Amino acid sequence: MDIGVHTPPLYDRSFEDALSVLSEMGVDAVEPGVGGYPGDDHLPRSEYLDDADAQAELQDALDEHDMRISALATHNNPLHPDDEQAEAADTELREAIELAGQLDVNTVTCFSGLPAGGPDDDVPNWITAPWPSEHADAHEYQWEEVAIPYWSEIAEFADEHGVDVAIEMHPNMLVYEPHGMLELREATGQRIGANFDPSHLYWQGIEITDAIRLLGEHDAIHHFHAKDTKVYEEQAREKGVLDTTAYTEEADRSWLFRSIGYGHGESHWKDIVSTLRMVGYEGALSIEHEDSLTSSLEGLEKAVDMLDRAVFDTQPGDAYWA
Repeated sequence: MDIGVHTPPLYDRSFEDALSVLSEMGVDAVEPGVGGYPGDDHLPRSEYLDDADAQAELQDALDEHDMRISALATHNNPLHPDDEQAEAADTELREAIELAGQLDVNTVTCFSGLPAGGPDDDVPNWITAPWPSEHADAHEYQWEEVAIPYWSEIAEFADEHGVDVAIEMHPNMLVYEPHGMLELREATGQRIGANFDPSHLYWQGIEITDAIRLLGEHDAIHHFHAKDTKVYEEQAREKGVLDTTAYTEEADRSWLFRSIGYGHGESHWKDIVSTLRMVGYEGALSIEHEDSLTSSLEGLEKAVDMLDRAVFDTQPGDAYWA
């Protein structure tokens, strides 16, 4: 497996400077943003799409630092009930897929998006319970009339370009846990899979290695975000984990995104790496730094250090003892 980095924490540097810093850390792959919430500071789509010369220069920069692109990232809401916002997100996603195909990058990471609760609503609606019954009706509308038709079309588009679409299971999006991920994949095809980010699953109480096995049984893990979370029981015991407190009010939150190793220990991350290998995942572990208790550079350095001890550098040999 490669140790990778999702590059927005280094947007204060040029892309080439970021590659240089990451190469010195021992990073093998990068996941630059090309639109949506990650932005496109390091890889503006308009500068590279359909431009063979610019793409060649990009490849030269990657080669110089012995680096590859694990995925292009464009996290947004293409299912938004506001047509203008949905169209912008859809354009970002489609152009990201086109660019990935041209760069021989086989994955685009994104969100599932979140529709309104009905055709006349204008605000996305995250449904988390089937009662009162209008919530169940809204959930059915979101899936059957909005999400499945849209993602079926995107799956066909991605297949035309030889690209997998890796959806991050994220609360406040329609797909936020593994069973929903498999439901969408079953309805739309194998080009749709997971960008497996454990950080959003920890605070939901999901066992990470069990979720990896579940999705791995269906070959549904297209990419992996290495990102940790710490649940602070002192707060969670009082208000649970559905916490609207600002991320920067750290002492008052039930949970925080943390650098690798500061939410769960080294043995846990070694179990994650081992389970990923068991299910056949050999792609990047793309570090996403969103720890407000440390700087981006230090958080990345500590994450790389721990993952370097966890990943396997070689393929297993014959089980001579079996």
